[in-house]
Amino acid sequence: MGRQRLYLDHAATTPVLPQASAAVAEALELWANPSSPHADGRRARAALEDARRRIAAALGWRHDVILTSGASEAIAIAAQRSKVPGRARGATEHDAVPAAMGRAKTIAVAPGGLIDETALEAALHGDRALIAVQHVNNETGVIQPIGKIAEQVAAAGSLLLVDCAQSAGKLPLPDADFIAVSGHKFGSPPGVGALLVRDLATLRPSGGQERGYRRGTENLPAVAGMAAALEARAFVQAMPRLAQLRERLERGLAEAGGVLIAGEVARSAAIGAVALPGVASASQLVQLDLAGIAVSAGSACSSGSMKPSRVLEAMGVPSEIASSTIRVSFGPDTDEAAIDRFLAEWRRIAARSGARAA
Repeated sequence: MGRQRLYLDHAATTPVLPQASAAVAEALELWANPSSPHADGRRARAALEDARRRIAAALGWRHDVILTSGASEAIAIAAQRSKVPGRARGATEHDAVPAAMGRAKTIAVAPGGLIDETALEAALHGDRALIAVQHVNNETGVIQPIGKIAEQVAAAGSLLLVDCAQSAGKLPLPDADFIAVSGHKFGSPPGVGALLVRDLATLRPSGGQERGYRRGTENLPAVAGMAAALEARAFVQAMPRLAQLRERLERGLAEAGGVLIAGEVARSAAIGAVALPGVASASQLVQLDLAGIAVSAGSACSSGSMKPSRVLEAMGVPSEIASSTIRVSFGPDTDEAAIDRFLAEWRRIAARSGARAA
């Protein structure tokens, strides 16, 4: 038997929590369509609405919750149907945002990855707009100051969409008009998420389910699993410990010649990005994978293409650094032994390549 694999790609998808698996299994017994009027359908509907209330309570959200297939669909609903004429997005948003917004204004970021205030002010001039800004960046872990951004957006009479795929279930949610949530980032099954809406009057309905704001039969088992995953608070409880682990990781990486990405700004404790100059990201991934360690080179949605990171390019990271950057992301079960094992292998990669800094 080979050595057990080490999973450090939780920002892509984290393992399903036991509580979520149990909730899915229980909800599978309620197989009727929640929109059916008979007794079986009503039982399924009651379970669905109970899960919806629990999701809202666990997230501290007091407004409406539209259940979706994930954050990408939630973003698309807000981006395409919010009742303002303009669209603008941060330069480092997840690929789902430009795909949904189309020809939107781009808001530049500063070198550390934070939204540039002057660029935001420029985007807010003119027509009222939907402004999309990610809470926690999926490649770098950079945390945007959403409170300050929300004030600027509200003062301009615009609406704010915040992609919280990497922060929901981990950090307190910011105040926004729309919030996108993805269950598989915090221990629920994949294929379920939510759009949190402060005021449904700001969103055009589409007909169908979810009070007319989303078509398609609701996925009760996955929704139940998402509620259970949030209530388990696995990430919330782990975050202080993960902050210590990331510090241990980044200290070791810097000693071995690594270049930390966005180390000067606030970042999620669950995500770290580092470059090994002279060793391509793809080469690092292959060598680590052969050693039984799973990491990524940025977003799982685009890392397979191995194209230069749009996020790092927007931050002004030099191409030789961007092309050698990998992302290491933690989950509730990550421990010091995992960090030390990763560091030992990463040092071997650096030594083999002669890439260690002088």
